[in-house]
Amino acid sequence: MSVDGRFLIAAAIGVAVVLAALALRPIPWPAQGPAPGEADSGPLPWRTDLTPRDRERVRDLTAAPGAVAVAQPFEINSAGAATFTGSVSRNAFSNPSSNLSLEGLQAFALGNAIFRKLWVSSPSSTQASDGLGPIYNARSCQRCHLKDGRGHPPVDDQDDSTSLLLRVALTAETDDDVRARREGERLATPDPAYGGQIQDVAVAGVPAEGRVGLAYVEHEVQLSGGERVSLREPHFTLANPAYGPLHPSAVLSARVAQPMIGLGLLEAIHEGDLLDREDPQDADGDGISGRAQRVRDPESGEWRVGRFGWKAAAPSLRAQTGGAFLNDMGISSAVQPRASGECTLQQTACLAAPTGVQDAQGPFEATNEMLDLVVFYSANLAVPARRDVDDPQVLAGKGLFHEVGCAGCHRPNYVTRRDASRAAHQFQMIWPYTDLLLHDMGEGLSSETPVGQASGREWRTPPLWGIGLTEAVSGHTQLLHDGRARGLLEAILWHGGEASAARDRVMALAPSERRALLAFLRSL
Repeated sequence: MSVDGRFLIAAAIGVAVVLAALALRPIPWPAQGPAPGEADSGPLPWRTDLTPRDRERVRDLTAAPGAVAVAQPFEINSAGAATFTGSVSRNAFSNPSSNLSLEGLQAFALGNAIFRKLWVSSPSSTQASDGLGPIYNARSCQRCHLKDGRGHPPVDDQDDSTSLLLRVALTAETDDDVRARREGERLATPDPAYGGQIQDVAVAGVPAEGRVGLAYVEHEVQLSGGERVSLREPHFTLANPAYGPLHPSAVLSARVAQPMIGLGLLEAIHEGDLLDREDPQDADGDGISGRAQRVRDPESGEWRVGRFGWKAAAPSLRAQTGGAFLNDMGISSAVQPRASGECTLQQTACLAAPTGVQDAQGPFEATNEMLDLVVFYSANLAVPARRDVDDPQVLAGKGLFHEVGCAGCHRPNYVTRRDASRAAHQFQMIWPYTDLLLHDMGEGLSSETPVGQASGREWRTPPLWGIGLTEAVSGHTQLLHDGRARGLLEAILWHGGEASAARDRVMALAPSERRALLAFLRSL
């Protein structure tokens, strides 16, 4: 189909969707006041994008709730005016931001098409789609992010691992390795034969690196009220390694694909709002010592706060998307320009394989236009509205969420930047339930090797919005970075380190209180 044909289809889809969006658009958070920059004193002084009056209102509306007998104002619309308020279905994570313009809806539709596009190996007659691999994990973004939702580990030996990856890093680092990580030149020390990620598929003539091997060991946990829960501890291995054994100090760590909703709004949170929550030395003595991941932007080289990925190793959606193109599909872009993907020096057939770089498309396999459209699509997948916000059990669970200390890391709400780069994300009151900081989650969840400035035990607080729809969208309830938890309660019980005190309080709750807490989480 021609570009014009695709554009017309996208425009038609855009018109239909915008009409539906206008009908469903929620009431936006009120945002009137003097022009920004009128004063520089008062609360939230880093918010130079806001007026003094706005800063006071933002302070008040993002303060910890007092009584929780009723739902807070605007709480039902998790993503402000961008919230999707339609009915819940398996496609609940695949809708555009409700406040997108017509032009935005057209770009969203085109981005969705590229997100779903199947890439092919080179050389190929489909010049806009070749460049796959030579080694890769999936042929399209959608293959990992099914329904834009959460991935899962393989169910058995016959199941594929498309929505779960194995990262590889060495525990034995040289002084140069440590310097390179400290200077932000690389995030971890890769295996010399397999690089930093296992690609379990390859184009013809190139050996794939191996397959994911997985076994579990069960551990029983006793809770108050006589309740017992079994936790499964995963052990990942590299089956059928094609390039010899891993380095003796190599460690494998799994990552499931994360839900795609609300990412542009997370990018629109003011950096100062994140840094204000840092407490690396636990100066306030509350047992929580979160800190921001700081990484270099892959294009500018500047240090920035990391926001995306399980270890917050990507400072922007563009960096996250470019990294996924390269590592998961072997597709080069302006962010990650290596046309041979993640081939290592020891993988000679991989390095010798044709690439998809061609004069007609420019210097990268994914053109800047393709990359921009996928970033736009990813930034505007809407967060569904809350359910049952006024239900008494949900409200009781919300009170317990704050009482036991979950909100210490899972910060409920923010007001995004008024000067955010995308109009749909400007000055929205959002409820992602994350501080985007790194926290020590204990030895039980440790990946054993550092990623950038994050130790093996440190993980970014994942957003909780949409977590109650995991089963509806993804068809399972498996949570945490490697999908080990088979539900919300198991995920809580795996918390350690800084979250140990909150976990222990949950374990000590009466069974009816735990049910209320879980009802609240399912409403998100």
